[in-house]
Amino acid sequence: MKPDTFRNLIRNPLFWPCVTLTLLCAVNFYFNRGFFDIEIKDGHLYGSVIDILNRAAPLMLIAMGMTLVIATRGIDISVGATVAIAGAVAAAMIGGSLVIKDGVQTYVSNVPMPLAIAGALGVALLCGLWNGLLVAGAGMQPIVATLILMVAGRGIAQLITEGQIVTVYYEPFFFFGNGFLFGIPFSLYIVAVVLIILLLLIHRTALGLFIEAVGVNPVASRFSGIQARTLVFSVYAFCAVTAGIAALIITSNVKSADANNAGLLMELDAILAVALGGTSLAGGRFHMIGTLIGALIIQTLTYAIYSLGVPPEINMVVKALVVFGVCVIQSPALREILAKHAFRTREVA
Repeated sequence: MKPDTFRNLIRNPLFWPCVTLTLLCAVNFYFNRGFFDIEIKDGHLYGSVIDILNRAAPLMLIAMGMTLVIATRGIDISVGATVAIAGAVAAAMIGGSLVIKDGVQTYVSNVPMPLAIAGALGVALLCGLWNGLLVAGAGMQPIVATLILMVAGRGIAQLITEGQIVTVYYEPFFFFGNGFLFGIPFSLYIVAVVLIILLLLIHRTALGLFIEAVGVNPVASRFSGIQARTLVFSVYAFCAVTAGIAALIITSNVKSADANNAGLLMELDAILAVALGGTSLAGGRFHMIGTLIGALIIQTLTYAIYSLGVPPEINMVVKALVVFGVCVIQSPALREILAKHAFRTREVA
């Protein structure tokens, strides 16, 4: 490999996330020789890799929305509360009443499921519009504006559920988080659809350039004719909608809504996924594919911690240390030093 090619490879923002994910998979394989094994049961794909992908779907959705927010020099720490609110609305509307039809007991939804889904996503959208209004309209600092909903959102979710865990009994709803289509978890199709739409908008239109311009210099972008406030308002709304979609998957997966624990600390994992994927928290250039890799890093690390039997009281410490190491390696200054060192080593050789 030529020195310039090697140096460019190291500087690529996706290089270290891919290396990290590969190393984590290697560690899992070392301690579990069946880590990459995939088998078909009842027409469905099963295995550790499939399970990681399925479990990472909600985080990937939220992280994609968070990427656009961070790219505009913002932050949204209320996505976990949005998950709790949207999940509570979906569970309360769907529920499941026991009825007897032709002598057979069955559960029916309290309201039509499409209406419940629309209601949950609508409430999530309102949360995003509220955040966008405070940030883009009132000019509040993003962390302060979203902190308001982060604190109040849990209370709103508890009011909806009346402080109880709302159980869902309607089986068709379970397909979102537990269903399979052509052998692949249905949640991955949802992630793929959102990703394709985003990539088309970012790369086939000027939206991606506008977002980067606002993130690099909001004032200059406004003078150049970009509707910066409208754009910021929109990305907060979109981020909340992705949290609402994730809430449907999570609620479907556990078949209930828990206002206290649903989406708890997911905002931190989403921010970590964005950072691990190579997107700068200072705004500007972003990497959507890198964000997905970052989400997979977090989920693979979580899988490794639990599969290796790490005690629960220290698993967060292990996770933090690994994430810290990856973030340090990904720093532009260190990447530049490594690239120069590799170049000099090859020149001497």
